[in-house]
Amino acid sequence: MGDMEVRKVGAVLCGITAAILMTGCGAEMPDLTEEETKIISDYAVDVLLKYDRVHSGRLMDPSEFEEEENKKAEREAAAAVQETAEEEAPEERAEDDTEVIDASQDTEVAAEPSTIEEFYGISDITFQYTGYELTQSYPSGTEGEEVFFAMDATEGTQLLVLKFTAANGSPADQTLDMMGSGARFKISVNGASGENALSTMLLNDMQTYKDVIPAGTSTELVSIVEVPQSVTVESIDFILRGEAGNSVIKLQ
Repeated sequence: MGDMEVRKVGAVLCGITAAILMTGCGAEMPDLTEEETKIISDYAVDVLLKYDRVHSGRLMDPSEFEEEENKKAEREAAAAVQETAEEEAPEERAEDDTEVIDASQDTEVAAEPSTIEEFYGISDITFQYTGYELTQSYPSGTEGEEVFFAMDATEGTQLLVLKFTAANGSPADQTLDMMGSGARFKISVNGASGENALSTMLLNDMQTYKDVIPAGTSTELVSIVEVPQSVTVESIDFILRGEAGNSVIKLQ
């Protein structure tokens, strides 16, 4: 209260007190206005609170009590949500641990094993593996023999020359166009990762061969790859490559 309000209250109380004293014992209580009754009540409460040593705080406003109840309800709801999340967490982690395999990473799909002619769709010609040769140069040639093209192994390696016979068993001449058939090969020695067959200018390189094979005759074709100088050949896998995938032919 301000000083004016204090003085006003004090004057009213004094007047009321004097009126009460003048009435004496047994006299009727003077009639009080509503404002005077409120002033006396407020003053009595202030006096009680001022001299009550047990009282150490203020009374809580009803709106503050409602706000406190709302906060309590929010805390209880948050605790319930957190407890539910902790119970479901192990199942979610188990799902996260599931390994996802991307099948699109598998770029080479193995096709069913087949013959060379079946894989590349070549008709009237059959291919037969006849063996291999390890050499430092191919073709070796003989003195006085004209060689159109020869190739040498790089240092520390040797040439593995795979030899095939392409036979025309039909009654008519047949043109064999391996490049046009999309022929591409890999060669795996002793189970190692396959190496691409060398591209050469050899006239009988099976990847690039194109010529006429007369009826009832055959011709020798080769496919070459470099291997370490010290290698001992135990197994050879001939890998046919095409748009449909790969096909592995075990030569030995």
